[in-house]
Amino acid sequence: MTDQPRLTRFAWISIAAAVVTIALKFGAFVLTGSVGLLSDALESLVNLAAAIMALAMLTVATRPPDEEHAYGHSKAEYFASSFEGALILLAAASIGYSSSMRLLHPQPVHDALVGIAISAVASVVNLGVAYTLLRAGRRYRSIALEADAHHLFTDVWTSVGVVLGLVAVHFTGWQWVDPVIAIVVALNIVRIGVGLMRRSALGLLDTAIPDDDRRTVVRILDAYAAEGAEYHALRTRQAGVRRFVSVHVLVPGAWTVQRGHELLERMEEEIRTAIPASTVFTHLEPLEDPVSFADVRLERRADGTSVPSPRRPESTA
Repeated sequence: MTDQPRLTRFAWISIAAAVVTIALKFGAFVLTGSVGLLSDALESLVNLAAAIMALAMLTVATRPPDEEHAYGHSKAEYFASSFEGALILLAAASIGYSSSMRLLHPQPVHDALVGIAISAVASVVNLGVAYTLLRAGRRYRSIALEADAHHLFTDVWTSVGVVLGLVAVHFTGWQWVDPVIAIVVALNIVRIGVGLMRRSALGLLDTAIPDDDRRTVVRILDAYAAEGAEYHALRTRQAGVRRFVSVHVLVPGAWTVQRGHELLERMEEEIRTAIPASTVFTHLEPLEDPVSFADVRLERRADGTSVPSPRRPESTA
């Protein structure tokens, strides 16, 4: 987990960007009276709250395992992304309400070109920070940073929509275009918020590692067939930046404990090298014992035996 402490600096970058864009967008709203710019500014407030939450949870996630949290604290990142999703939905509701009121009681937009210029500057700031966070999130496999990045990208598209609305108002005089654009923005924000909350929920439910990583594990395990080893009961899960892999390895019963142990050590090290930030658990079993092949699904009956399952189902994945 040596790379993880670096992630907090990206959260600080996100906080700084949110403060700058909030000042710009609220200033643009005051100058123009555009409800579209107000909706954009409210979303930037959500960005700030989400960035602060991400900083707090990334700080927690860097803590090493302890007696009460033997598998570490990396799941804290999911709380940050789910919190951000909830804030996004709250902001969408607020934008929708404000826009509906403006449709019922239209008000003119002033100095639209000034609002467009200020919004464009804020969008450039968000675009640069979003790209930085997305690269860091993918590199370090951080859902908190990826969630923040996708939200900022959404903010950029929101700003583009608002600018288009202001341009339309400026050249047509149709005041209703501004709140309609804001409502469309709110609907798009809802989509993003629901997606973030769904991904966070899947992480908390111990979703399996990505398919590419799982194929890598299977390729490594299959390579040991040449040494007389088989495997089954392959199980994986992810928790923030961490990946967890457990597998039963079957070797000839005539092998010594030392030989089996050395093979498992090599196997675990290969997986950890191929999949950074991974924790690997292996269980050694005798190849000739039929009970070994009954012990596939890991769930055990009350009598202590395992639920039977086909032999080595993962080897063909």
